[in-house]
Amino acid sequence: MTELRLCALYPEQMNIYADRGNILLLRRRCEWRGIEFTYAAAGPGDDLDPGGHDLLYMGGGQDRDQRLVAADLLQTKRDAIAEATGDGVVLLAVCGGYQLLGHAYELGDQRIEGLGIADLETVREPGPRLIGNVEIEVDLGGGPRRLAGFENHGGRTYLGPEAEPLGRVIRGFGNNGTDGHEGVRVRNVIGTYLHGPLLPKNAWLADRLIQLALARRVGAEPELEPLDDELETAAHESAHAAAMRG
Repeated sequence: MTELRLCALYPEQMNIYADRGNILLLRRRCEWRGIEFTYAAAGPGDDLDPGGHDLLYMGGGQDRDQRLVAADLLQTKRDAIAEATGDGVVLLAVCGGYQLLGHAYELGDQRIEGLGIADLETVREPGPRLIGNVEIEVDLGGGPRRLAGFENHGGRTYLGPEAEPLGRVIRGFGNNGTDGHEGVRVRNVIGTYLHGPLLPKNAWLADRLIQLALARRVGAEPELEPLDDELETAAHESAHAAAMRG
């Protein structure tokens, strides 16, 4: 039986944007297809086996928790995450987790060092928080698709020349409200501000992550058995309609 091994990074600290819903959807869509799903967690002080997982997930947290996580990432997991993602392991990072992918981010008067696996920085600028329903267009293979969700971030993220945006903003603010970009993609690393949670509103993305994660182990992207996605389609259409209303 095919197996997908997921590791949640700091699930107790980085879980304020319905992040457990993302993991639950991945589990269910694997199990409905007969794919064994193995869950592990790595919290503060825990080592990370760079070859022990197919998909890493990190969500968003409160400022206090994000400071703690940033320090622990550098001390206990940065090298392992860099090795894993360099070898094709999939990493999905949402909101605060997305900010931690970059070189640094500003939190109050502090400049906090990040993982540095994506060429980006997050800064604080005058102006309101970027809040609201959002929709972007992405291409993760197979042509353009839409992702819909919700964003709520005070930081403005700017991509460097070595970074590729995850998608183009259709409605909403995106990374910084000015350049029309949202998220980042580096090989199989995806960072985004979209939550609410992200995957139940965009089940096709969950399937794409499963394909990318399994491809590293089986040598090619597997064809996934179609599922009855009536409810998932309705969830996406609702999120899309909310974004189009502005």
